[in-house]
Amino acid sequence: MHQSALSSQSVKEMATMLSLYLSPGSSSCRRARKWLTDHHIDFVERDISKQTLNADDIKQLLRLSENGTEDLISTRCHSYRKLKVNFDNLTVSQLIDLMVKYPDLLRRPLIFNDEQLQVGFSEENIRSFLPRQTRREMLNDMLAHAEAVGMS
Repeated sequence: MHQSALSSQSVKEMATMLSLYLSPGSSSCRRARKWLTDHHIDFVERDISKQTLNADDIKQLLRLSENGTEDLISTRCHSYRKLKVNFDNLTVSQLIDLMVKYPDLLRRPLIFNDEQLQVGFSEENIRSFLPRQTRREMLNDMLAHAEAVGMS
């Protein structure tokens, strides 16, 4: 489909489409997938152990991260221990090359759109991917419930 054939709303939705980078064996990744599905949030799933990332993919994640590679690199993975590299002494380019070569260096799941990134699964934080109106309705429901319980 050509972009010109899309409505401006469709273009905006495509630009902010949610991506889920995961490893299917990870319980956190499975919980993230289930949460997104249960909340009817459309997303593109990518198993990064089979569809490896390239340098541009890593750069996109770095742009969205608050603390750069510190947010993305898993210090508990096998590759991190095996490499015995002082990551603080590497250039950004060298770090990107390592993350491309060893995708298990990346913490998972990685949940993101064009505006934000969540590393790992947190039910509280993942709610930020819900549309604002949905979050507002959920908050109103919680407040109404709390008020009803308080009045009993």
